[in-house]
Amino acid sequence: MTERKREILASSQSVLKEKGYAATSVRDIAKALEMEPASLYSHFKNKEDILKITCFDMADKFELAVREVNDIYFNAEEKLRLAIKLHVEILTQNLDSAIIFIRDWRNLTGTALEQFLTKRNAYEKGFREIVQTGIDEGVFNETDKKFAALTILSSVNWIVEWYKVDGKLNAEQIADKLSNFILSGLKKEMI
Repeated sequence: MTERKREILASSQSVLKEKGYAATSVRDIAKALEMEPASLYSHFKNKEDILKITCFDMADKFELAVREVNDIYFNAEEKLRLAIKLHVEILTQNLDSAIIFIRDWRNLTGTALEQFLTKRNAYEKGFREIVQTGIDEGVFNETDKKFAALTILSSVNWIVEWYKVDGKLNAEQIADKLSNFILSGLKKEMI
């Protein structure tokens, strides 16, 4: 991707983040970029193309992160802490993209939606594996792994609604607090 296309993508993502995918037209994006819609079409096929690039770029980052975590031979608690930390970092370092990814992926259609769901399910599976590792190690309570993974992901994804770059907590502090909170529900009480 050229530098110019990257700039246009970032600006487009900013508009989509503000207005939401459904409420944003190509004309809105072009106007915000101070260009003609035809010029925008020379970089992207359509609005869904921008959504697709955004969602798949984020999905690739998340998938790579959880794969790396599960390839490391840490214990389950350390794996979960690292997976949450990486997830929070990806969200906070790509905030416009993250908001679009979380709120608007449902607007993908056809094969793109199927491929995206496959990637999303693979990512969720990575978290289920971490939970299963903790159960196998006798550190986590016996639990519904799918429910646990979805609860973890819901918790970490919610930060896009309130995170501020110049807020009280930085990404690392947020990840640490979330990890402690989530682990307090998963870990067995040691007697």
